[in-house]
Amino acid sequence: MKILHVIESLNLHSGGPPMIATRLGHQVRLAAHDTPGAADQIDAALRPIPHFQSVDLILIPRRPSWQELLGRGAAQMRSLVEDAQVVHLHFSWESLILVTGRLCRRMGRPYVVMLNGMLDPWSLAQSPWKKKAAMAAGHARMLRGAAALHLGNRQEQRLIEPLRLGTAQAIIPNGVFVEEIEALPDAGCFHAAHPQLQMRPFILFMSRIHHKKGPDLLLEAFAAIADEFPTMQLVVAGPDGGAVADVHRRAADARLSERVHVVGPIYGQQKLAALVDCRLFCLPSRQEGFSMAITEALGCGTPVVITEGCHFPEVAEAGAGEVVATDSGAVAEALRRMLRDDALRQRMSQAARRLARERYTWPKIAEQTLAVYREALGRGSC
Repeated sequence: MKILHVIESLNLHSGGPPMIATRLGHQVRLAAHDTPGAADQIDAALRPIPHFQSVDLILIPRRPSWQELLGRGAAQMRSLVEDAQVVHLHFSWESLILVTGRLCRRMGRPYVVMLNGMLDPWSLAQSPWKKKAAMAAGHARMLRGAAALHLGNRQEQRLIEPLRLGTAQAIIPNGVFVEEIEALPDAGCFHAAHPQLQMRPFILFMSRIHHKKGPDLLLEAFAAIADEFPTMQLVVAGPDGGAVADVHRRAADARLSERVHVVGPIYGQQKLAALVDCRLFCLPSRQEGFSMAITEALGCGTPVVITEGCHFPEVAEAGAGEVVATDSGAVAEALRRMLRDDALRQRMSQAARRLARERYTWPKIAEQTLAVYREALGRGSC
């Protein structure tokens, strides 16, 4: 099967690479806009991903949106769509995705659209008039013309019901690489690489540092528990999505600058080492489609504190952590409960490993994805 994945950008500020592309076992191409100036960061993110070398990566020169929408410079994209049997679009509001969907319909190629949580009410409420205009200008037609919508979880399915798109839907989560979680770094590696932690315990936040991800809520929660746990540190890891300055300001206002460590993006073994060494992982997002970071934490056996906006109720159902309201007070209480109870964290750690291995490994998820492609090829697109 010839499969084409299309994503607006591989830049970590835009969410990073679609890892499912590496595990499909077929001829897979991945097309994305070139991102001048970000080549080193993108390479650092891609290189540690198992099997990524099996994917044919194609970078498309970036043009102004109006030029793309008018079809200028579309010859390369047209050729890629023509050569594919099925196309997997990673939804964004950018013109590359809209144009590719239009090409698929014209050329009779079935396509699947992965929504990444971008159509839930919280996301649509950000710059709402622009998004309403985009839907009217072609995004709604693209979504309705898809063979299927790829959703990350049950909550995402429920939240898009008011849009009445009428398109078939498939719930397929993200996953973890078995070969990574079966050969984790030794305990202490992250501490050794970051002597500023002074071997002290830490809570880990690992995601794009953006308001949507709730770093402000975590800083407020950490300030609320800091006196009770005087040796506890907070590590904030990830690319700057516009909120790093606010993290530093909040840490300074709370007189916690020496205990809050912003370490930038971490990849591969360094990322796994952080998950192994941390006391627990916390992602207090206001909205998520399906978080890779949470899934990786579970795979490493790391107890998690997440918010309802993460749309990952399986964490609480499996006893792998706590799911709380998107509120700094609720996050603080959950952190307090888990940090006080070593036995509870140990039980959650074991539950996290079971949950990841039973439900969120790439071979299982790849087979679910291929089943959607096969159905799309049988049904075609509108």
